[in-house]
Amino acid sequence: MAQKEGGTEQGRVKTGDHLGAKAMAGAPTAGGGVVVEVREKKGPLRAAIPTMPFPLAVICLFLNTFIPGLGTFISAFTVLCGARSDLISERGVCCVFWLNVAAALIQILTAVIMVGWIMSIFWGMDMVILASQYLSSCVCLSVWQFLLSSALIFISVFSISFSSVCLSHT
Repeated sequence: MAQKEGGTEQGRVKTGDHLGAKAMAGAPTAGGGVVVEVREKKGPLRAAIPTMPFPLAVICLFLNTFIPGLGTFISAFTVLCGARSDLISERGVCCVFWLNVAAALIQILTAVIMVGWIMSIFWGMDMVILASQYLSSCVCLSVWQFLLSSALIFISVFSISFSSVCLSHT
């Protein structure tokens, strides 16, 4: 709802945790500043994740869940096959390829202490999220793709829980 306060129009948007937060562009904030735009800052490894076709992203998530780093390694080759990435315009295809290979190696080498395995699963989930955002900008997501990605995320979480239980008993 918009209302006049002191001659300036202020908006209140009900979103998630910030019910009633002022979120209009140019609206004054509690600290006295002005919110212009909020944008996620990505590091070079995160920006190098390629936007692949949705089925391939799901396969990479599946591979990353059970063999840490394998899906990330395969995704590196999709960059050479034309997959888009946020970093290609700045650093080029070859650099983005090697950044993905480095991310895969980090995941493989740190998998023994569980860090790489968890990183690998989150990397695969980011691939699926990027693919679904690209797909939703082109056409609507179908129900089966949503269910498939939800099921794979559930399997990923279950496998982490199961493996931690198995490792604690050894």
